[in-house]
Amino acid sequence: MNKDFLCLSDWSFGDLEKIFSLALDLKSKKKAGLQHQLLAGKTLGMIFEKSSTRTRVSFEAGMFQLGGHALFLASGNTQMGRGEPIGDTARCMARYVDGVMIRTYSQEAVEEFAQYSSVPVINGLTDLYHPCQVMADLMTVIEHKGNYRELAYCWIGDGNNMANSWINAAAVFGFELRVATPAGYEPDTMVKERAAEAGARIIYTNDPREAAQGAHVLNTDVWASMGQEAEQKERQIAFSGYQINMALLSLADPECVVMHCLPAHRDEEITDEVMESRHSIIYDEAENRLHVQKAIMATLMV
Repeated sequence: MNKDFLCLSDWSFGDLEKIFSLALDLKSKKKAGLQHQLLAGKTLGMIFEKSSTRTRVSFEAGMFQLGGHALFLASGNTQMGRGEPIGDTARCMARYVDGVMIRTYSQEAVEEFAQYSSVPVINGLTDLYHPCQVMADLMTVIEHKGNYRELAYCWIGDGNNMANSWINAAAVFGFELRVATPAGYEPDTMVKERAAEAGARIIYTNDPREAAQGAHVLNTDVWASMGQEAEQKERQIAFSGYQINMALLSLADPECVVMHCLPAHRDEEITDEVMESRHSIIYDEAENRLHVQKAIMATLMV
């Protein structure tokens, strides 16, 4: 088992399954009004370079529910924001806290921080990966569909950090994945190559209809992520036709489910009608950020 949670492909199928089991147990106990004080007396340092709603609230609430405490640090208000080397900050913070969660732009920065940190480091999001979100997504599929490994998944939209993380997940868990992106917006080449080497069952296409055909799980994200706002109009043109709407759902399995990591631009990448339909498990998915991250923290920090 790894010290850190930086990328799904760093972890084995068996160890990730244990996280799902713990997350489901923690959720069940919380619903019953019981609490696991697994991290009593422990502290999580949370470094944010990117804006956040769900990541901050779920990690902070999760630490409290496990008996610990979370510290919010905006990177602009830290010495790293003034140019202190990442390694210096990492080595000092490790003397104060029991774990660190980082939400930032560069995957390399998170990996460098973990290299110098003697305590666990969790990737709360980078431009390359969003592993906690995909773990929450898969936990939600387990709850709704049971045997999640035998389903056909599709990703429709930008080849961004979420698409990269779904590719990693397909390589680790072995399920079928179809990725539909416009030309020029494909997922990271290195991520695709590593998944291919691992024997992942992935189809890459520029046709969202091909990806959605018979799919059990459909997933998407905004067309312009944080830091890409200047490309919004250009991307709206490029992604025309990549909207998850009821017409696209008609091609999928009749009992398909739809996910979105939020925030959503309703009636852009996904219609309001789909988000409010019986197929949507988007808010269960959002809730499960809390439970799966509690399991990740408990796994790393106990």
